[in-house]
Amino acid sequence: MKKQIIDFILYLKVERHYALNTQQAYERDLNQLLNFLKTQNINTWSALNEQLLNTFIMQLRHKNISARSIRRYLSSIKGLLTYLVNQDQLEHNCAVQLRTPKIVQNLPSVLNYEQLLQLLKASSTSRFEYRDVAIIEVLYSCGLRVAELVGLDVSDVDLSEGFLKVVGKGGKTRHTPLGGSAQKAIIKYLEVHQASALFINKNGDRIGVRSIQNMIKKRALLAGIKVNVYPHMLRHAAATHFLQSSHDLRSTQEFLGHASIKSTQVYTHLDFLELSKVYDKCHPRAKKT
Repeated sequence: MKKQIIDFILYLKVERHYALNTQQAYERDLNQLLNFLKTQNINTWSALNEQLLNTFIMQLRHKNISARSIRRYLSSIKGLLTYLVNQDQLEHNCAVQLRTPKIVQNLPSVLNYEQLLQLLKASSTSRFEYRDVAIIEVLYSCGLRVAELVGLDVSDVDLSEGFLKVVGKGGKTRHTPLGGSAQKAIIKYLEVHQASALFINKNGDRIGVRSIQNMIKKRALLAGIKVNVYPHMLRHAAATHFLQSSHDLRSTQEFLGHASIKSTQVYTHLDFLELSKVYDKCHPRAKKT
Protein backbone atom coordinates (compact mmCIF):
# COMPACT_ATOMS: atom_id res chain seq x y z
CA MET A 1 0.00 0.00 0.00
CA LYS A 2 2.87 2.32 0.83
CA LYS A 3 4.50 1.65 -2.55
CA GLN A 4 1.25 2.46 -4.33
CA ILE A 5 1.16 5.84 -2.57
CA ILE A 6 4.76 6.50 -3.67
CA ASP A 7 3.88 5.55 -7.25
CA PHE A 8 0.85 7.86 -7.16
CA ILE A 9 2.88 10.83 -5.91
CA LEU A 10 5.46 10.16 -8.65
CA TYR A 11 2.61 10.16 -11.17
CA LEU A 12 1.42 13.55 -9.87
CA LYS A 13 4.95 14.91 -10.23
CA VAL A 14 5.94 13.48 -13.62
CA GLU A 15 2.68 13.28 -15.54
CA ARG A 16 0.37 15.78 -13.88
CA HIS A 17 3.06 18.36 -12.99
CA TYR A 18 1.51 19.10 -9.59
CA ALA A 19 3.26 21.72 -7.47
CA LEU A 20 5.72 20.39 -4.90
CA ASN A 21 3.61 21.70 -2.00
CA THR A 22 0.57 19.83 -3.37
CA GLN A 23 2.56 16.62 -3.79
CA GLN A 24 3.78 16.85 -0.20
CA ALA A 25 0.29 17.60 1.14
CA TYR A 26 -1.23 14.64 -0.72
CA GLU A 27 1.51 12.35 0.55
CA ARG A 28 0.97 13.46 4.16
CA ASP A 29 -2.78 12.94 3.83
CA LEU A 30 -2.44 9.48 2.35
CA ASN A 31 0.16 8.36 4.90
CA GLN A 32 -2.20 9.47 7.65
CA LEU A 33 -4.98 7.40 6.06
CA LEU A 34 -2.57 4.47 5.82
CA ASN A 35 -1.77 4.72 9.54
CA PHE A 36 -5.49 4.72 10.31
CA LEU A 37 -6.08 1.65 8.14
CA LYS A 38 -3.31 -0.23 9.95
CA THR A 39 -5.21 0.25 13.22
CA GLN A 40 -8.20 -1.33 11.47
CA ASN A 41 -6.08 -4.30 10.26
CA ILE A 42 -6.56 -3.27 6.62
CA ASN A 43 -3.58 -4.16 4.43
CA THR A 44 -4.91 -3.76 0.87
CA TRP A 45 -6.69 -0.89 -0.84
CA SER A 46 -9.34 -3.32 -2.10
CA ALA A 47 -10.42 -3.86 1.53
CA LEU A 48 -11.14 -0.13 1.92
CA ASN A 49 -14.83 0.79 1.92
CA GLU A 50 -17.04 3.85 2.36
CA GLN A 51 -17.74 3.08 6.02
CA LEU A 52 -14.03 3.05 6.88
CA LEU A 53 -13.51 6.31 5.03
CA ASN A 54 -16.40 7.94 6.90
CA THR A 55 -14.85 6.78 10.19
CA PHE A 56 -11.50 8.29 9.13
CA ILE A 57 -13.16 11.60 8.22
CA MET A 58 -15.06 11.58 11.52
CA GLN A 59 -11.75 11.24 13.38
CA LEU A 60 -10.40 14.24 11.49
CA ARG A 61 -13.45 16.26 12.53
CA HIS A 62 -12.93 15.27 16.18
CA LYS A 63 -9.37 16.62 15.89
CA ASN A 64 -10.86 19.97 14.77
CA ILE A 65 -9.38 19.66 11.28
CA SER A 66 -10.88 22.44 9.15
CA ALA A 67 -13.44 21.77 6.42
CA ARG A 68 -10.96 23.06 3.84
CA SER A 69 -8.32 20.54 4.97
CA ILE A 70 -10.86 17.72 4.99
CA ARG A 71 -11.74 18.57 1.39
CA ARG A 72 -8.06 18.21 0.54
CA TYR A 73 -7.91 14.83 2.34
CA LEU A 74 -10.85 13.65 0.26
CA SER A 75 -9.25 14.96 -2.90
CA SER A 76 -6.04 13.07 -2.06
CA ILE A 77 -7.94 9.85 -1.38
CA LYS A 78 -10.16 10.07 -4.45
CA GLY A 79 -7.13 10.84 -6.59
CA LEU A 80 -5.21 7.82 -5.32
CA LEU A 81 -8.13 5.42 -5.73
CA THR A 82 -8.91 6.73 -9.23
CA TYR A 83 -5.24 6.23 -10.14
CA LEU A 84 -5.34 2.64 -8.85
CA VAL A 85 -8.53 1.93 -10.81
CA ASN A 86 -6.95 3.32 -13.99
CA GLN A 87 -3.87 1.15 -13.34
CA ASP A 88 -6.10 -1.95 -12.98
CA GLN A 89 -4.92 -2.34 -9.40
CA LEU A 90 -8.38 -1.70 -7.97
CA GLU A 91 -11.88 -2.48 -9.21
CA HIS A 92 -13.85 0.33 -7.61
CA ASN A 93 -13.29 3.80 -6.17
CA CYS A 94 -15.28 3.69 -2.93
CA ALA A 95 -14.63 7.38 -2.25
CA VAL A 96 -16.67 8.64 -5.22
CA GLN A 97 -19.92 8.96 -3.27
CA LEU A 98 -18.42 10.68 -0.23
CA ARG A 99 -19.82 14.16 0.36
CA THR A 100 -17.32 16.96 0.72
CA PRO A 101 -17.90 19.48 3.52
CA LYS A 102 -19.05 22.97 2.64
CA ILE A 103 -16.54 25.73 3.15
CA VAL A 104 -17.42 29.10 4.60
CA GLN A 105 -15.86 31.58 2.20
CA ASN A 106 -13.35 33.64 4.16
CA LEU A 107 -12.36 36.75 2.25
CA PRO A 108 -8.57 37.16 2.06
CA SER A 109 -6.89 39.91 4.02
CA VAL A 110 -5.71 42.76 1.81
CA LEU A 111 -3.21 45.56 2.30
CA ASN A 112 -4.34 48.97 1.16
CA TYR A 113 -2.08 51.05 -1.04
CA GLU A 114 -0.90 53.30 1.82
CA GLN A 115 0.21 50.24 3.81
CA LEU A 116 2.08 48.95 0.78
CA LEU A 117 4.01 52.22 0.56
CA GLN A 118 4.80 51.95 4.27
CA LEU A 119 6.13 48.46 3.70
CA LEU A 120 8.41 49.68 0.91
CA LYS A 121 9.72 52.59 2.97
CA ALA A 122 10.41 50.61 6.14
CA SER A 123 13.71 51.84 7.57
CA SER A 124 16.17 49.00 7.22
CA THR A 125 19.95 48.91 7.57
CA SER A 126 20.14 45.47 6.00
CA ARG A 127 22.62 45.03 3.17
CA PHE A 128 19.77 43.27 1.41
CA GLU A 129 17.57 46.38 1.34
CA TYR A 130 17.61 46.58 -2.48
CA ARG A 131 16.70 42.90 -2.70
CA ASP A 132 13.88 43.17 -0.17
CA VAL A 133 12.34 46.20 -1.89
CA ALA A 134 12.56 44.41 -5.24
CA ILE A 135 10.86 41.32 -3.77
CA ILE A 136 7.93 43.38 -2.45
CA GLU A 137 7.63 45.34 -5.70
CA VAL A 138 7.58 42.15 -7.81
CA LEU A 139 5.14 40.31 -5.54
CA TYR A 140 2.71 43.23 -5.77
CA SER A 141 3.39 44.33 -9.35
CA CYS A 142 2.92 40.84 -10.79
CA GLY A 143 0.54 39.38 -8.20
CA LEU A 144 2.86 36.41 -7.70
CA ARG A 145 2.58 33.48 -5.33
CA VAL A 146 5.68 33.44 -3.12
CA ALA A 147 6.64 30.00 -4.51
CA GLU A 148 6.59 31.50 -8.01
CA LEU A 149 8.83 34.35 -6.90
CA VAL A 150 11.52 32.15 -5.31
CA GLY A 151 11.72 30.14 -8.54
CA LEU A 152 12.58 33.17 -10.68
CA ASP A 153 15.92 33.40 -12.49
CA VAL A 154 17.56 36.57 -13.79
CA SER A 155 16.89 35.25 -17.31
CA ASP A 156 13.13 35.34 -16.59
CA VAL A 157 13.21 39.14 -16.39
CA ASP A 158 12.70 40.99 -19.68
CA LEU A 159 13.33 44.63 -18.82
CA SER A 160 13.32 45.73 -22.47
CA GLU A 161 9.71 44.58 -22.92
CA GLY A 162 8.63 44.97 -19.29
CA PHE A 163 7.57 41.34 -18.77
CA LEU A 164 8.33 38.55 -16.35
CA LYS A 165 8.24 34.84 -17.21
CA VAL A 166 6.60 32.94 -14.36
CA VAL A 167 6.24 29.21 -13.81
CA GLY A 168 3.01 28.71 -11.87
CA LYS A 169 1.04 25.79 -10.49
CA GLY A 170 1.22 22.63 -12.53
CA GLY A 171 4.36 23.87 -14.26
CA LYS A 172 2.32 26.26 -16.41
CA THR A 173 4.27 29.23 -17.76
CA ARG A 174 2.76 32.68 -18.12
CA HIS A 175 4.15 36.11 -18.98
CA THR A 176 3.01 38.92 -16.73
CA PRO A 177 3.59 42.68 -17.08
CA LEU A 178 6.26 44.14 -14.83
CA GLY A 179 5.33 47.57 -13.49
CA GLY A 180 7.63 50.56 -13.78
CA SER A 181 8.39 50.71 -10.05
CA ALA A 182 9.21 47.00 -10.01
CA GLN A 183 11.52 47.41 -13.02
CA LYS A 184 13.40 50.23 -11.29
CA ALA A 185 13.72 48.17 -8.10
CA ILE A 186 15.08 45.18 -10.04
CA ILE A 187 17.58 47.33 -11.97
CA LYS A 188 18.91 48.81 -8.73
CA TYR A 189 19.10 45.35 -7.13
CA LEU A 190 20.88 43.78 -10.13
CA GLU A 191 23.66 46.35 -9.80
CA VAL A 192 24.82 44.50 -6.67
CA HIS A 193 23.71 41.00 -7.72
CA GLN A 194 25.72 38.16 -9.22
CA ALA A 195 23.86 34.86 -9.52
CA SER A 196 21.58 33.02 -11.92
CA ALA A 197 18.73 32.91 -9.40
CA LEU A 198 17.00 36.29 -9.21
CA PHE A 199 16.59 36.46 -5.44
CA ILE A 200 19.28 34.95 -3.23
CA ASN A 201 20.03 34.66 0.49
CA LYS A 202 23.16 35.66 2.43
CA ASN A 203 24.90 32.43 1.34
CA GLY A 204 24.35 33.17 -2.32
CA ASP A 205 21.75 30.42 -2.68
CA ARG A 206 18.21 30.81 -3.99
CA ILE A 207 16.11 32.46 -1.28
CA GLY A 208 13.48 30.32 0.48
CA VAL A 209 9.80 30.92 1.14
CA ARG A 210 10.28 31.13 4.92
CA SER A 211 12.97 33.81 4.55
CA ILE A 212 10.60 35.97 2.52
CA GLN A 213 7.80 35.46 5.05
CA ASN A 214 10.08 36.55 7.91
CA MET A 215 11.43 39.52 5.97
CA ILE A 216 7.98 40.88 5.13
CA LYS A 217 6.70 40.39 8.67
CA LYS A 218 9.75 42.22 10.07
CA ARG A 219 9.33 45.15 7.66
CA ALA A 220 5.65 45.43 8.51
CA LEU A 221 6.51 45.69 12.21
CA LEU A 222 9.16 48.34 11.49
CA ALA A 223 6.61 50.28 9.44
CA GLY A 224 4.08 50.19 12.28
CA ILE A 225 1.50 48.17 10.33
CA LYS A 226 -0.83 46.71 12.95
CA VAL A 227 -2.08 43.67 11.03
CA ASN A 228 -0.18 40.40 10.53
CA VAL A 229 1.39 40.79 7.07
CA TYR A 230 2.41 37.79 4.97
CA PRO A 231 3.54 37.54 1.31
CA HIS A 232 0.22 36.28 -0.09
CA MET A 233 -1.44 39.51 1.11
CA LEU A 234 0.52 41.31 -1.62
CA ARG A 235 -0.98 38.98 -4.23
CA HIS A 236 -4.46 39.61 -2.81
CA ALA A 237 -3.81 43.36 -2.87
CA ALA A 238 -2.58 43.23 -6.47
CA ALA A 239 -5.63 41.22 -7.56
CA THR A 240 -8.09 43.49 -5.77
CA HIS A 241 -6.55 46.71 -7.08
CA PHE A 242 -6.30 45.24 -10.60
CA LEU A 243 -9.97 44.25 -10.59
CA GLN A 244 -11.10 47.56 -9.11
CA SER A 245 -9.33 49.41 -11.92
CA SER A 246 -10.13 47.12 -14.85
CA HIS A 247 -13.52 45.63 -13.85
CA ASP A 248 -12.41 42.71 -16.03
CA LEU A 249 -12.62 39.36 -14.25
CA ARG A 250 -11.14 37.36 -17.14
CA SER A 251 -8.06 39.59 -17.36
CA THR A 252 -7.65 39.33 -13.59
CA GLN A 253 -7.77 35.54 -13.92
CA GLU A 254 -4.99 35.60 -16.53
CA PHE A 255 -2.98 38.07 -14.45
CA LEU A 256 -3.08 35.75 -11.41
CA GLY A 257 -2.55 32.54 -13.38
CA HIS A 258 -5.74 30.92 -12.05
CA ALA A 259 -6.71 27.73 -13.90
CA SER A 260 -10.38 28.33 -13.07
CA ILE A 261 -12.23 31.63 -12.96
CA LYS A 262 -13.96 30.39 -9.79
CA SER A 263 -10.71 31.05 -7.93
CA THR A 264 -10.76 34.64 -9.17
CA GLN A 265 -14.38 35.35 -8.27
CA VAL A 266 -13.56 35.85 -4.58
CA TYR A 267 -12.07 39.22 -5.59
CA THR A 268 -15.44 40.39 -6.89
CA HIS A 269 -16.62 40.20 -3.27
CA LEU A 270 -13.63 42.25 -2.14
CA ASP A 271 -14.39 44.80 -4.83
CA PHE A 272 -18.00 44.98 -3.61
CA LEU A 273 -16.82 45.51 -0.03
CA GLU A 274 -14.65 48.42 -1.17
CA LEU A 275 -17.62 49.88 -3.04
CA SER A 276 -19.73 49.54 0.11
CA LYS A 277 -17.12 51.42 2.16
CA VAL A 278 -17.08 54.29 -0.35
CA TYR A 279 -20.89 54.35 -0.42
CA ASP A 280 -21.15 54.47 3.37
CA LYS A 281 -18.60 57.28 3.49
CA CYS A 282 -19.78 59.43 0.60
CA HIS A 283 -23.37 58.77 -0.40
CA PRO A 284 -25.84 61.25 1.17
CA ARG A 285 -28.39 58.49 1.76
CA ALA A 286 -25.94 56.06 3.36
CA LYS A 287 -26.35 55.14 7.01
CA LYS A 288 -23.77 57.04 9.02
CA THR A 289 -22.26 55.39 12.09
